[in-house]
Amino acid sequence: MDPKKDAVVEKIGEIGTEVTEQTKSLFHIDELKDFITWNNLFKVAISLVTLIIFYTLYRILKHILKKRVAVKMEPHNAQMLSKSVSYIFYILMGMYILSLFGIDLKAIWGAAGVAGLAIGFAAQTSVSNIISGLFVVSEKTLKIGDYIEVGGVAGTVDTIGLLSIKIHTADNQMIRIPNSTIINNNLINYSRFPKRRFVFEIPIGYDMDLKYVYNVVSKIPAKCKSVIKDPAPLLFYDGFGDAIKLKLAVWFNNGDLFSVKTEVYTEIVKTCREENVTIPFTHYDITILNDKGEKESLPELATTSASKKTSVSKKSAAKNVAGRKKRGPVSAAEKRAIEAGILSDMEEDEIK
Repeated sequence: MDPKKDAVVEKIGEIGTEVTEQTKSLFHIDELKDFITWNNLFKVAISLVTLIIFYTLYRILKHILKKRVAVKMEPHNAQMLSKSVSYIFYILMGMYILSLFGIDLKAIWGAAGVAGLAIGFAAQTSVSNIISGLFVVSEKTLKIGDYIEVGGVAGTVDTIGLLSIKIHTADNQMIRIPNSTIINNNLINYSRFPKRRFVFEIPIGYDMDLKYVYNVVSKIPAKCKSVIKDPAPLLFYDGFGDAIKLKLAVWFNNGDLFSVKTEVYTEIVKTCREENVTIPFTHYDITILNDKGEKESLPELATTSASKKTSVSKKSAAKNVAGRKKRGPVSAAEKRAIEAGILSDMEEDEIK
């Protein structure tokens, strides 16, 4: 035989043996052979049968909770109970399987304690939210479907969890609110009671007869179909300012807020117009001074008077400017109006 060929065959054999040993070491084949015994196979079979039995009992318990117990609880409490049962089931099953194979659970509990301590320091916010979630659930200050406001955010509650609650706003946007935020801030639950009250503030001029105005406004709630009679509306004067403050407090069924606002505001304006009750509003007067500091009027520049006298009407100014050249030279007041930017460039050129 050729010595070279024998050396090659021997080398290939050595490589094959080395690959085999590495494969056994990688996949722990020898350990698996020692593990796969009749005793261990019997334990696996018992574990599978036990898991099937426990899972069946778990499903029956979940069904009973859903049909019998959950109907008597708030939706979020039923949801929390269902999750708790699931978590307990998975933990017990894991512990049972580990115990079947002789794994020491004491060591696992010790390691879990150390890991839990480290995770607790690293996730203080999450732990705080979980503890706050327990308080939110136990206090029963809100439930799914309630319209709430907290931290400047308002919406309808969709879900309540251990870490947070989820709401959707009137604009149909989902917002997640951590439970710690609910505990640390003032929570307003607009759906807690079947009736709500809203206070309308009506400014009244100082020149009006207050008793007459009081009698006129007191008739407004009866004209609004969304306002309920019990409790009765409340009308009272509440201080001075730019105008006398008259407040009208009405009660309505929860959910009718927008209808009540529309009806009452509309009826206030309509009734005040019919009864000649003046609702004051802010006016602005523009005074133009000449070079000597004396007041000068601009009869040729009309001002807007629809709601507030806040600016000079350019349309009226344009009409008056068209004939301005015929009346003589430009006055100092008109020059100041041009400098102040009241007139447009076209009107300014026509004056000049």
